[in-house]
Amino acid sequence: MVGSAATALDDAEVSAAFAQGEDWALAEAYRRWSALVHTLAVRKLGQATDAEDVTQQVFIRAWQGRDRFDPERGMLGAWLVGITRHATADALRARERERRLAERSAILDPTRSEQQAETDVVADAIVVGSGMAQLGQPQRQLVELAFYEGLTHDQIAQRLGMPLGTVKSHIRRALRRLRDHLEVSDAAH
Repeated sequence: MVGSAATALDDAEVSAAFAQGEDWALAEAYRRWSALVHTLAVRKLGQATDAEDVTQQVFIRAWQGRDRFDPERGMLGAWLVGITRHATADALRARERERRLAERSAILDPTRSEQQAETDVVADAIVVGSGMAQLGQPQRQLVELAFYEGLTHDQIAQRLGMPLGTVKSHIRRALRRLRDHLEVSDAAH
């Protein structure tokens, strides 16, 4: 069901179809409630790009967890708002972790010798190279385009003919895997 036929349905019918896993209901839910989800995320996070990521995450989480949605207990829009609250809280926690990590990095001992700093750069390059080697495609290619060639997410999406949200998702997952690899490597030293 698409277009004007889906528009004629009320929220309860869309909610029921969503819970039953009807593909068209996901598209219709996104059409009806994505602006609300995005607005809530912008208000909480203060950044449109972060809100775009959260909006995508909300609908992915909702679709993957649709078996936990009961249209008898409430409407799909309200359930999506609840998921949005959790997703924005997760994003704020991740932002805080990154801030603390940056602070810790800035506090590093500035009196280290140049030789030690050069050794660290080489070791870091080896660890990053090892982490990159563990990434599969297309994640490795996307990270290389973003960080080695300096392309924006939009430019990568255009070059590869991929949706922008897909590019962002792949890069975000790749960076998480690299971060985990680096954390394991740091713990070993």
